Amino acid sequence: MASMSHSPVALSGSSTASDLLRSSSSGLSGVPLKTLGRARFGARRKDFTVSAKIGKAKKHDYPWPADPDPNVKGGILTHLSYFKPLKDKPKQVTLDFEKPLLGLQKKIVDVQRMANETGLDFSDQIISLENKYQQALKDLYTHLTPIQRVNIARHPNRPTFLDHVFNITDKFVELHGDRAGYNDPAVVTGIGTIDGRRYMFMGHQKGRNTKENVQRNFGMPTPHGYRKALRMMRYADHHGFPIITFIDTPGAYADLKSEELGQGEAIAHNLRTMFGLKVPIVSIVIGEGGSGGALAIGCANKLLMLENAVFYVASPEACAAILWKTASAAPKAAEKLRITAGELCRLQVADGIIPEPLGGAHADPTWTSQQIKIAVVDAMDELTKMETQELLKHRMLKFRNIGGFQEGIPVDSERKVNMKKREEPIVDKTPAVELEDEVEKLRQQIFNANKSDTELSESGLNEMIEKLQNEIEHEYFEALQTMGLKDRFVMLQEEFAKARTSQDELLHAALADKIAKLKDEFNQGLPEAPNYPSLMNKREMLYEIIKAKIISEKNTATLKQEINKRFKEVMGRPDLKEKIDALKAEMETSEISTIEGLDDELKEKILKVKQEIEFEMAEVLKSLGLDVAGVGSIAMDLIQETPAPDVMSKIAELNEEINRGIEDVVRSSDLKNKIELVRLELIKAGQTPDLESIDKIKALDQEIRQTIAEAMNSLELLEKFEKLNAEIAESAGSSGGLNENFSQEIPKVNSFECARPETELI
Repeated sequence: MASMSHSPVALSGSSTASDLLRSSSSGLSGVPLKTLGRARFGARRKDFTVSAKIGKAKKHDYPWPADPDPNVKGGILTHLSYFKPLKDKPKQVTLDFEKPLLGLQKKIVDVQRMANETGLDFSDQIISLENKYQQALKDLYTHLTPIQRVNIARHPNRPTFLDHVFNITDKFVELHGDRAGYNDPAVVTGIGTIDGRRYMFMGHQKGRNTKENVQRNFGMPTPHGYRKALRMMRYADHHGFPIITFIDTPGAYADLKSEELGQGEAIAHNLRTMFGLKVPIVSIVIGEGGSGGALAIGCANKLLMLENAVFYVASPEACAAILWKTASAAPKAAEKLRITAGELCRLQVADGIIPEPLGGAHADPTWTSQQIKIAVVDAMDELTKMETQELLKHRMLKFRNIGGFQEGIPVDSERKVNMKKREEPIVDKTPAVELEDEVEKLRQQIFNANKSDTELSESGLNEMIEKLQNEIEHEYFEALQTMGLKDRFVMLQEEFAKARTSQDELLHAALADKIAKLKDEFNQGLPEAPNYPSLMNKREMLYEIIKAKIISEKNTATLKQEINKRFKEVMGRPDLKEKIDALKAEMETSEISTIEGLDDELKEKILKVKQEIEFEMAEVLKSLGLDVAGVGSIAMDLIQETPAPDVMSKIAELNEEINRGIEDVVRSSDLKNKIELVRLELIKAGQTPDLESIDKIKALDQEIRQTIAEAMNSLELLEKFEKLNAEIAESAGSSGGLNENFSQEIPKVNSFECARPETELI
């Protein structure tokens, strides 16, 4: 060290260094202060020397450039941010389910290289391959499974919180520290502006490469990170800044140190505080939102999710390890957890979905950021119009309304977990001979009860009906198994169980289409099944037993009263009464008191009126469920009296036209869908339908009736029927003609009856 005497600046003994430094702001005796600071100096006095040295300060690790650009986007303070563009382009990462697209990409590259090497024009081939690639990409990304969306949300190249912030803000300044001794890099906070409006931003920050991920702790915050976010929330609440949070974390960091520092307390404190903030809060899930680590900055008025983001209480791998004891069941767990944006919107956990480009947000980060900006601005426009109390109530009700409740469902006293479901007992088939004997005995009992006017015990009838139903169901399943359709049927049953809790009409329509296809395939192959004769025999027996039950349920006295009432109605009909009165008058005119004395013409007229009355009474008895012998012969006698064969051909043509018209109406897509919906509702309702199901079925039934009635009117069938009936009456010389018989084949438009669709399979 040189002495002061060798220094270029000498200080006199009468002046101190402080006095000299205060004497000039620019320097001393023409020497700059900077030079003085670097020089070694001493004050020489009589017996000692004072020497001092200003050492070189430690260089701070601030990201401030040597030549800062004052016109940089976001302002000069942007240079203070540690977040800079990566020097190297991120390495392309292909997910497992995207590997089928690599073949098309390789072909496009090969053709482009060949075009460059040969100089030939392959533009058409390149365009065709690119179109195929885009179509394949579209098909792949429009049918993603939940676990595939989880993989996209975890993609290494997916845009991070700061990527989006710098894309959507005009200016952004990062704020650091929790004011308790630490700054957690996994949580980033700062103030920024969007379209001139100031917001407080905070979010989880993952790394863009391995080095950054280690620095950012893979986006897993410690208690310091949550306390930093809490400090900024209070700051924003004090100054009236709306808060925007970005969620992208697998969960809070769960190491020993974090637990010692109060990880749970920090999260709970944030939850409590966020519900009391008087400024609007909007949260966006840009990647994965895991458990309380995500919720600690997610108690917002509106929760928005990117299309391929996920939000869960436990990761699919953790859930699979807990429930199925293996992480390989993660795809199944991801489906059961309902963690995708679409599912959470349907459950009203999320309030909106922000679209992503094909290939995920990493395919076009700038476009994705602009979609986030549009969604955030729209949400803030809505929330800023609310008063403070309304805003707080809105935030509280959002979380109070999450979840579903079911009442009146019995709960097992003991829930068995992780145990195999009890299999249904195998029902042995009753031998056909034994079943026929039981049915025959029951028929004899019914006959004896009707003969003696005694009531038959309903228990025996109900037991036989239930037994036959089980036998028929067993025959159907046996036929399904022999035709190789059982697995498809079981899958459809599972889909139907899921659809019962869904309000999606498209889902119901697609399921109805699958059921219709399986039913058609089953019905076509059923006659070829080995057990088809046994199935049909049992169905016939069931039909007879049900018919016998209906008859037995009718009281004999009531039945007699009904028959007498109907007989009076038939005899009181104007056309029959007029014919009978005419016959009486003609007999009185002839003055013949015995039937033998009547002429053949009058006998024939009386016989015709008698046959017509018998036919009408036979139809009445049939409508009451009674079998009448001789009805066929009476009908044939009446039909044989229609003279001209051309009239019969006209009847056949009209019948054929009616059948074609009805078939066309039923085959129409609108009516077919309604019939399928009725079938689905009947299946849902089961044996004990509730009032809502009954009302829905009645409404659909009424719509089907109205549609068919309108179609029958449009075919002008009534006019043709009346014209043909007039021809028959004129030909037969009778005003009745075949009116009553033929009207059974032509439906009345004003009171059209449509039978419920028969379900043979389900």
